[in-house]
Amino acid sequence: MELKLYLKPLLKWWWLILLATALASVSSYLALGQQPPTYESRTTLMIGRTIDDPNPTGTQFNLGQQLAQTYADIARREPIRNATKEALGMNWLPTYTVNALPNTQLIEIIVVDTSPERSYVVAKELANQLIRLSPSGPQQEEQERQAFINQQLNNLQVQIEETTAEIEFQQEILGGLFSAQQLAETQTQIAALEEKRSTLQANYAALVANTNQGAINALTIIENAAIPSSPVNSNKLLTLLSAAAIGFVLAASVAYLLEYLDDSIKTLDDVRQTCDLPALVGIAPIKLENEGHKLVAYEQPRSPISEAFRILSTRIQFYNIDHACRRILITSARPKEGKSVIAANLAIVMAQAGHRVLLIDADLRKPTQHLLFELNPKPGLTALLLNSRITKDGTYEILLPPEKYLQKTAIRNLYLLASDIIPPNPSELLSSVKLKTTLDALSARFDFLIIDSTPILDLADSIALSIQTDVVILVAHAKKTKRKELKTAVSHLREVNANVIGVTLNGLSTKLEGRYDEYYKSAENQDTSHQKQGMFVLSVKQTDGLDRPFNGDP
Repeated sequence: MELKLYLKPLLKWWWLILLATALASVSSYLALGQQPPTYESRTTLMIGRTIDDPNPTGTQFNLGQQLAQTYADIARREPIRNATKEALGMNWLPTYTVNALPNTQLIEIIVVDTSPERSYVVAKELANQLIRLSPSGPQQEEQERQAFINQQLNNLQVQIEETTAEIEFQQEILGGLFSAQQLAETQTQIAALEEKRSTLQANYAALVANTNQGAINALTIIENAAIPSSPVNSNKLLTLLSAAAIGFVLAASVAYLLEYLDDSIKTLDDVRQTCDLPALVGIAPIKLENEGHKLVAYEQPRSPISEAFRILSTRIQFYNIDHACRRILITSARPKEGKSVIAANLAIVMAQAGHRVLLIDADLRKPTQHLLFELNPKPGLTALLLNSRITKDGTYEILLPPEKYLQKTAIRNLYLLASDIIPPNPSELLSSVKLKTTLDALSARFDFLIIDSTPILDLADSIALSIQTDVVILVAHAKKTKRKELKTAVSHLREVNANVIGVTLNGLSTKLEGRYDEYYKSAENQDTSHQKQGMFVLSVKQTDGLDRPFNGDP
């Protein structure tokens, strides 16, 4: 259940998420299509010649890695960039990266450009400029000194080789001598040759120390740059997938943000979570051929919506078995939430069940019930209250016959007490003793009184009526009623101890509606003509108010 709640915004805004993902993918595809192919040229340099040393030390490796990091940082700076541009006669350089490879003495230079030749020459020149900056760089004086040292090394190497050969020759001669004097002379000569060779080798080692051979702080190229023959793999598929993922995440975030900002009631679960009241029933949007008529329980008695009103009627009647809920107030938090339509259709299904029902339009500010039933609003509730009085002995007296106020509808057992004159003080009139006594008298003659009242917020009419009824039903409209408004309306009713039994959610689109359609399909095609009922005559006693029975009513 929790997972479904989290996925709800995604399911609701699926079209927005799909559209955003598609737009991101298409935009990325078009952008990639307009980009020229790119080529990549790379060269690799190494610090020192530790790899040639058969017995390198850890210090040499660590120092080489530190030098590699330093040279990589230098290659990214302006002196190397400017020197490269000057050497190539360019005023700009393509994008390049210089990285010291982890745990190695290697430096990698990568140049990316739309021209393969340009990427090659830039990569090559960057390596050259970095080498020129190092001690192994080709300075003029250093080159001359190195040439002299190399010449001396060559001479010493020849002398060492000759001396070694002479030592070997004398050792061969020594093996064939028998004279003590000749043996001593030959051994003396071999010792002198070995001393000479040692001196030559020491001189050779000293000269080698002054060259780049074996030097740690020296740069050499181990992988030369080459002209790339094909564009680099731009991985367009990964780019497209990344763009689609970003579009999806952004759209999903917007969906959750919209749900967070949307404070309206949308589902029956929202009702329960908002005001801690039962959600009595959800009423689907009423759609009739004649949009002026909203009496779906009369026009389509076998429709799923009519069945929903029957469920509402049943839950009201069984709310308290020991104490019948005969006076039912229907109200809402704000206008245009469908309370009048709910009240009218609830009255119809109760009358269709065989109950005597009186629908009272107590909305003295904007009455609606006479329009729904297409009846004359006059005389109505206001006239009834104005033409009644409490006598000195406490009895309730109606000055005009009650049949002047009650109108029979086209539905059997259903009568309407419309709202005619809009008084200047509706709240005072609805909270008067006259209204309470009128409701008591009418309750004695009807099984149910269904009272349609004004919205609660900003008006006190429904608050005054709520304490004179058995139960109060709040009507909320899906996607219109705000959570805060519904919670405030419930709070106002509870402050006067009104018996609020639940909320009816109007305009609820539910998948369950499809289940009813198949069941009622054949029934809706049958003849549902309605016969008009005859008018009734209500007898009146001046001393005890409205009396029973209704003549002519079954």
